[in-house]
Amino acid sequence: MTTTPTPAADALRGAGLRVTAARVAILDTVRAGHHLDVETITGGVRDRVGHVSTQAVYEALHALTAAGLVRRIEPAGSPARFEGRVGDNHHHLVCRRCGAVEDVDCAVGHAPCLDPSDAAGFLVDEADVTYWGLCPACRADTAHSPSKGAGGTAP
Repeated sequence: MTTTPTPAADALRGAGLRVTAARVAILDTVRAGHHLDVETITGGVRDRVGHVSTQAVYEALHALTAAGLVRRIEPAGSPARFEGRVGDNHHHLVCRRCGAVEDVDCAVGHAPCLDPSDAAGFLVDEADVTYWGLCPACRADTAHSPSKGAGGTAP
């Protein structure tokens, strides 16, 4: 199911956030990208509106995440990444070698997709699933690379 995203300024207003050129550029950059880190987002915003501080981008991303306009993911060993796909119950595939991240729809389709063996009294409403492995490019690279000799380690 794909829907056309609300224009950034309207989405900001709808979330009760002040509309600024930087916030519009940040939301547009995240929506146009693919699991972007802060450095990449900052570069995209600077291309759109000129100077913006990295701190301002962090603060805006915090506000956008809190408002549910962007989603923050933090794969282990990777900087935080942001995506515009929000409001659905999807998960992520992460490559152990290159760090590529891809969306994967939940197999169950509704939250939470997993139930803990003991909820310890919690009312569980979400499960965050990350699948780890090798992406197609890294798999192909591994298949075409000579094997490591004695003393080498395979990834």
